[in-house]
Amino acid sequence: MHTIATPALWFVFGLIVVIALVIDFVVLRAGGTHKVAFKEAALWSVAWIALAMLFNLGLWYWLGGHVSAEVANETALQFLAGYLVEKALAVDNIFVFLLIFSRFGVSAELQKHALMIGILGAIVLRAILIFVGAALIQRYHWILYFFGAFLIYTGIQMVRAPNDEGDFESNPLMRWMRGHLRLSKEYSGA
Repeated sequence: MHTIATPALWFVFGLIVVIALVIDFVVLRAGGTHKVAFKEAALWSVAWIALAMLFNLGLWYWLGGHVSAEVANETALQFLAGYLVEKALAVDNIFVFLLIFSRFGVSAELQKHALMIGILGAIVLRAILIFVGAALIQRYHWILYFFGAFLIYTGIQMVRAPNDEGDFESNPLMRWMRGHLRLSKEYSGA
């Protein structure tokens, strides 16, 4: 992988991500279990977007002192474009979260807690899948066709039965989890 960043810059980026997660979890714990109001959600969204834009500004400034202005501008624009694409894709995730929350009956007061745990799990699993997937694609190019076919299949399944909840209890994954993990059908506190 080609990168213009130094290991120190990657370390700073990783540190910023970890600090942001810690802040979010500390605030989550301090705020206790509560329903997140629109105003609170909007303020947090503005804060995280501002942090991303400050990071982009800092990246542009740092690159301006270490590489050409053209490379700094191009990299800052690429970051901005990538960030906007991720934000647009995050809207799709909201619908998935709402579906999961309604399917499992997660109350509005517990949704932020469940969301934070889900995001942390998603970060870890996404990192694993990116590295494993990149290695597989580099070694076996044909696997792209397999993944593409799988996406088409799941898309067709979603279109064919958009409101079909199916028998949740007979789902093979749920049966396996209930047999191997200590799961409860009821909530106990948070």
